[in-house]
Amino acid sequence: MSRIPVPAALFVTAALAATLGGCGGGAGGPGGAGGSAEEAPRTRVSVNLTGERAKAGAPVVVTLAEGPRLQQVTVTDDKGGNLAGKVGADGKTWTSLRPAAPGTSYAVEVRDTDGGSAKASFATAEPERVNKLTLAPGKNTTVGIGQPLSIVFDHPVKNKAAVERQLKVTASNGTEGSWGWMQDWSGKDRVDWRPKEYWKPGTKVTLNADLNGIDSGGGWFVRDYTTGFTVGRNQLVKVDLEAHRLKLLRDGQVVKDVPMSAGTPGGEKASWRGKTVLMAKEGTINMRSETVGLGDAYDKMVDYSMRLTWSGMYAHAAPWNAAYFGSANKSSGCIGMSDANARSVYEAVQVGDPFEITGSDAKGTQALNNGYGEWNLSWADWQAKSALR
Repeated sequence: MSRIPVPAALFVTAALAATLGGCGGGAGGPGGAGGSAEEAPRTRVSVNLTGERAKAGAPVVVTLAEGPRLQQVTVTDDKGGNLAGKVGADGKTWTSLRPAAPGTSYAVEVRDTDGGSAKASFATAEPERVNKLTLAPGKNTTVGIGQPLSIVFDHPVKNKAAVERQLKVTASNGTEGSWGWMQDWSGKDRVDWRPKEYWKPGTKVTLNADLNGIDSGGGWFVRDYTTGFTVGRNQLVKVDLEAHRLKLLRDGQVVKDVPMSAGTPGGEKASWRGKTVLMAKEGTINMRSETVGLGDAYDKMVDYSMRLTWSGMYAHAAPWNAAYFGSANKSSGCIGMSDANARSVYEAVQVGDPFEITGSDAKGTQALNNGYGEWNLSWADWQAKSALR
């Protein structure tokens, strides 16, 4: 790619200069009666970004100083992408629809309505810090009706409104939803998109995060992101802490009803109540009490583990607690079942299925960021967490 070292403005090629200068194309040489393209007044096309270290984050603006109208402007980056843009009503100015990204070289090609052309180039400065993100759920997955879109950022997002404007969610059936900002359990900035009500089965959801060239205030984004998922079966789990029962409902009908024992009430071993979402099916895992602040009370390999919160609440097999299934809450915070019942539930549930936990034998309602706690907010309260409200 050729570059103009530090152009304050772009000089058009001889063909464009001759056209825009309005001079007749006489055959005479220098000093001849007709003049020549080289002698014609040179019309200039200016670009707002110039040199090798131009500041990123602003749209590219190409301006025709005089002559005819702009017909086509192409701005191509060094990765082969194009910056789309549009010509203004006066025909003299072209503005890109997206900003120039940091650490990128651009080639500019201009054509006017008289057939003249011009070329130039510039490059933007490298970013001091790059911000990246982690998306959930995974791309092309099938999830339950309670699954939100969730984005966790590597670095702080101070310009939340600017970032949120670039996050576009498309649902196949026009589902209404809203973004909401929070601090993730990890301490990082996070934004989730939650529908107003649970998803309808079969909905196809796409996220286009057009972030390349956006300054988060804690680092630059240097790429776009795209993900998508499909909503699966219409099912949810209801856990009654007082009745000591877990029920799986599919299409509104109870398809499983099993006895269980939840967290011991009256202290830190109590379970959380509220609406949560199945985060992951983790199978057989090692559970140690010190990881959740309960000293050395237990260290067990636990089967059919279904994660419900970051703080360590699961539904899982707990055969050691069999004496209490259906009669008392005596676990260290999790929802325990027999091996057979835990396996049956584990095989039936989907990541993203809501777990609605009710009853007074709890230590409170699950926090917003402790897994996916957004369903515990009213729709109005959730919408208020958008940076664009």
